[in-house]
Amino acid sequence: MDRAQKEKVVEELGQIFESSGVVVVAHYAGLTVAEMQDLRSQMREAGGSVRVAKNKLAKIALEGKPAASIVDYLTGMTVLAYSEDPVAAAKVMDGYAKENEKLVILGGAMGEDALDQAGVKAVAAMPSREELIASIAGCIGAPASNIAGAIGAPASNIASILETIEEKAA
Repeated sequence: MDRAQKEKVVEELGQIFESSGVVVVAHYAGLTVAEMQDLRSQMREAGGSVRVAKNKLAKIALEGKPAASIVDYLTGMTVLAYSEDPVAAAKVMDGYAKENEKLVILGGAMGEDALDQAGVKAVAAMPSREELIASIAGCIGAPASNIAGAIGAPASNIASILETIEEKAA
């Protein structure tokens, strides 16, 4: 890799560290190519990405970035998982690490906040953006359906009372 290519990689990594909601660092020693492709596809489905980069270049890219706290995790065979959604990458990595013991989560960063293994697990346990939107929409819609039911209830009650009176009269 020549100097120009290294500079390009450092620039790309810098963009990742600046724009990602969460960055997770893990060791991937022992993962097969097929397992790595599976991890990448799961991450793509969740809206994130996986990147393997030289630790030295990643450390250079981290200088002055909000995620600079992860520099200590960049030793050995590391993989970076990142997403704009602050939960997606952590969820996928945590789930994959449970299925495959060869993937060992070291830690990560959520903006300027450093995350250790327990922190990544805590973030993974949080609801994703889509889940939060769905629950908020459900909360907003519930009162409206309750009001509609309450408004329609008296008319329905009167109709059933009249029907009962009519049946008794006949």
